[in-house]
Amino acid sequence: MPSPQQARAQASAITSGKTAPEAEAAPTSQLREMFDGPHLSPGQRRIAQYLIEHITEAAFLSITDLADRVGVSQPSVTRFAAAVGFSGYPALREKLQAIALGTLAGGPGVAEANRSNELQAAVDAEIANLENLRRDFADPDRVIRVGRELSQSSPLTVLGLRISVTLAEYFAYAARRIHPDVRLITYGGSVAYDALLQAHEAGGTWVLAFGMPRHHHETLTALRVARGAGMRVALITDLALGPLADEADVTFATGTGSRLVFDSYAAPNMMAAALLQAMTDADPERTWARLEEYEQLAEQHQFFMKD
Repeated sequence: MPSPQQARAQASAITSGKTAPEAEAAPTSQLREMFDGPHLSPGQRRIAQYLIEHITEAAFLSITDLADRVGVSQPSVTRFAAAVGFSGYPALREKLQAIALGTLAGGPGVAEANRSNELQAAVDAEIANLENLRRDFADPDRVIRVGRELSQSSPLTVLGLRISVTLAEYFAYAARRIHPDVRLITYGGSVAYDALLQAHEAGGTWVLAFGMPRHHHETLTALRVARGAGMRVALITDLALGPLADEADVTFATGTGSRLVFDSYAAPNMMAAALLQAMTDADPERTWARLEEYEQLAEQHQFFMKD
């Protein structure tokens, strides 16, 4: 008789392949996909990030207004349009307007938004982040592939510094139930570098890193150390663009809630849970054996109270 957690592991296995397109990909995901391929200069990254954060307004700006908002020159906007695959700014703006109009058509009514208080607005923003992530999951194959890679890395290193510590701790705590060697790094500087190099020497091939705002140099340097040692990096962050993403082999960009004094992380937590599920699916025999062993220990030592 399987334990409840073993039953959940079986029942929630991810099905490969793209589902029926119930909705177009989230606007932020469409923009990140457009801007993620080319190698952009720092000024071009600023343009891309402004468009991602202000798509419904920015899509209707003239080239002069957009350049002024971002703080770059008009030729920089033209070069940006060419860098991301368009013949010029008019062609780029036409594409942006199509995305923006789709956003406005699917978004909540202004009247309803105005009726929300601050806490409700914060919840609404997180619901929107989760809706965007749901659209991204329409094709789960990348999650499945990376989960398989993380499952095969032994040891598997999980990195999260400062505000990202709790996300990394959650992932590492759960991953240890299904993976034999998970190493958690929550301190930066030479402590992180030593741990990364030791993990590599022990045979580790992957690092899963969390990089939530505010992004800081310790995480960036740690990722560079990992890649310099020959390890690959999967990154869960809020931006698909920027220095952290540049150091990652795979980036999962999810929105964070920023309506309150401290950010909230519903979507990054869901992204972490999805990778854990993919790791579970990657080696079901090992998963079953480890969960069974844990259930026996929990029963023997009475870890949990009876419901």
